[in-house]
Amino acid sequence: MYSALTAALPGCFRRGRVLAVLAVLTGGLLRFPRAVPNRVGRLGSLLEAFLPWLGLVVVVVSALALLRRSALALVALMLPVAAWAHQFGGLLLPAPEPGFGDLVVVQHNVSDTNREPAATARELARAEPDLLALEELVAEDLPVYERTLARDFPYHAVRGTVGLWSRYPLAEVRRLDIRPRAVQEGWSRALRAEVRVPGGGVAVYVAHLPSVRVGAGGLASSWRDESAGLLGKAIGAERQRRVVLLGDLNGTVDDRGLDPLTSQLGVARRGFAFSFPARFPVARIDQVMARSATVRQIRTLPATGSDHLPVAARIRLG
Repeated sequence: MYSALTAALPGCFRRGRVLAVLAVLTGGLLRFPRAVPNRVGRLGSLLEAFLPWLGLVVVVVSALALLRRSALALVALMLPVAAWAHQFGGLLLPAPEPGFGDLVVVQHNVSDTNREPAATARELARAEPDLLALEELVAEDLPVYERTLARDFPYHAVRGTVGLWSRYPLAEVRRLDIRPRAVQEGWSRALRAEVRVPGGGVAVYVAHLPSVRVGAGGLASSWRDESAGLLGKAIGAERQRRVVLLGDLNGTVDDRGLDPLTSQLGVARRGFAFSFPARFPVARIDQVMARSATVRQIRTLPATGSDHLPVAARIRLG
């Protein structure tokens, strides 16, 4: 019966069945990435880290479908195209016009091997942010950043290897403990401060979550995930209504490992802003998130002496 039915179809609908299956699978992964379990090698998080790049599969399958003149594969491609557009299409829309009172922020992992700290600081200041968050600050370079940024940012705070520079006064600055249990004492990579912007206070968190590694066993992200959980608890307990999180989170906003954060903070509505690695960026792991505020747009800035690209965002405070 099946053979009779397929034989009755035009040739263009009988060719390319493998391509059609690949298209359907790609659409399913785009629409339901969490169907891939994280129990073995955290494969789900690994997929989510590079989820936008599944669009390249659509391009390749489209080209092959045209070469094979497979109407079946071309029809099946409508599924991943629709899924990609639903998931990421909004990020491609033009950035909204700057609004009065928008908060401009810059987030950058400056790298602890950066040989050009002064040039890096000057490049970041050119974006004219209201807030500047830096990670991987090392003791020998800290005076250079403080001296270079002093004119544009009269207020700043540093805790461990993270720092916040601001055009507005800072208050209630404290170190935040997000150290995974297996990491030795002295590891200090997060702070919390209240920034007194016109119209009230904003709780600003600066964080650098542990790195992840990709190997034969999959994605090693347990420390990152544990640290994200601790940061999420701190933000959940924050009494200030408006919250902004700036940091190198070593994960994309689609990665379920960052659920403790993305479940309670909004992410950018416009812009991909892939930030890592700087030579050929494939993912945005430098993030700007907010509560009771809207991250209207995010973009990358020119490269510095770091292996990350800086990102700049506009935030409409609620």
